[in-house]
Amino acid sequence: MARSTSFRISDEAKHRLDSRAAQEGVSATALLERLIIEGVDQRDFPGIVFRGPAHDRRAALAAGPDVWEVVARLQELDGSEEHRISTLSAESELHPRLVRIAVDYASEHADEVNGRIERNRASAERSRRAAEGREALLT
Repeated sequence: MARSTSFRISDEAKHRLDSRAAQEGVSATALLERLIIEGVDQRDFPGIVFRGPAHDRRAALAAGPDVWEVVARLQELDGSEEHRISTLSAESELHPRLVRIAVDYASEHADEVNGRIERNRASAERSRRAAEGREALLT
């Protein structure tokens, strides 16, 4: 539920907000809300950044993959949490600290991360079926 809130910001901040909102084709309020949420998450989880267009933002490691990619790979591995983190770190050259940051973010935003993992798996399955269909058609 949205509530009306009043803030005073400088003319410069208002100008920059309005300018960026116009560039992105969104309202200043929508942009401000996104910036607040992402900014708080970045403060809570140092090393997390946000990528993608306004309609499809996703959390990622600043110098690495998206959080959902880290979590999806960890889910594929066997063993304890520490063993999985060590394995992924060795595979990807991601420092274990960064993998833990991704896991911490994902645990607090499980619906968002799991939703993206499921959408990716569904997309991969559609692609697999399409490839099989093309192969069957051409044989």
